[in-house]
Amino acid sequence: MSLEKDPRRSRLLNDPLAIRAMAHPVRLDLQSLLGREGPMTAADAARHLGISQALASHHLRQLAKYDFVEPAPGKDNRERPWRLVSTSQSWRDAAATPEGAAAADVLEQLLAERALERLSQWQQQRQTEDAVWRDSSGIGQSGFYLTAEELTELVGQVDALLQRWVDERPIDDKSTRPPGSRHVSFTQIVTISPEDQSGEGR
Repeated sequence: MSLEKDPRRSRLLNDPLAIRAMAHPVRLDLQSLLGREGPMTAADAARHLGISQALASHHLRQLAKYDFVEPAPGKDNRERPWRLVSTSQSWRDAAATPEGAAAADVLEQLLAERALERLSQWQQQRQTEDAVWRDSSGIGQSGFYLTAEELTELVGQVDALLQRWVDERPIDDKSTRPPGSRHVSFTQIVTISPEDQSGEGR
């Protein structure tokens, strides 16, 4: 079975230990790097990230322990590259347990912080970008009243739109990237306001 057709590529995380294992800045950096560059040795990853090879190896082994990365074929017996296993993760069911909810909170906070860092970087460079990129980037904000069923439907529709690109262009498969394409980070944050006592909302 080829890596591209491996069902593990899209992964539902429900193990709090696996979620916590991913919730580490260096491990997120390593997954992002393997996504951009494809299979890579610990030594090469260390050079890209500006960290020691020992540190890169340690975190790659931890990611492998929880099935986020795996050994990839090398050019020879001495080369030991790593590749991504799952290129898309969801932990929507993690909140079913207190341990899972706590782990998801840690991961989501870290991802939100990194998204804000990317936004800041984009704001500094976007004036030098073509309008076609500027006009479709940044933050959009909308608020409206939905039932629980409508919210589930809406999130499902958005997920389906994104899944098309996840499936058609696995992030670590450079051959699927059309000319002129660039890495796009899409962070989705959905929050729910508390109900008021009247049940009519605020």
